[in-house]
Amino acid sequence: MSKGICILCRKSINDGIIINGKYICKACEDRLVNANVETDFYEYYKECIKKHLVEHMVKSNYLNMEQYRG
Repeated sequence: MSKGICILCRKSINDGIIINGKYICKACEDRLVNANVETDFYEYYKECIKKHLVEHMVKSNYLNMEQYRG
């Protein structure tokens, strides 16, 4: 895996997962998988994912739909 920046901890990484071109390091991936949904950590992870992945994916899909309409 090429070097990237984790969207959760902002550290440079060279392992973990890539989702839609965005990186989550192995340490954050493990913390996220094992996080209790009633903690502040889980809320932080959820908001980071929403900000970096979901909003980007929705925006990309909207732009792609606009291309087909035009």
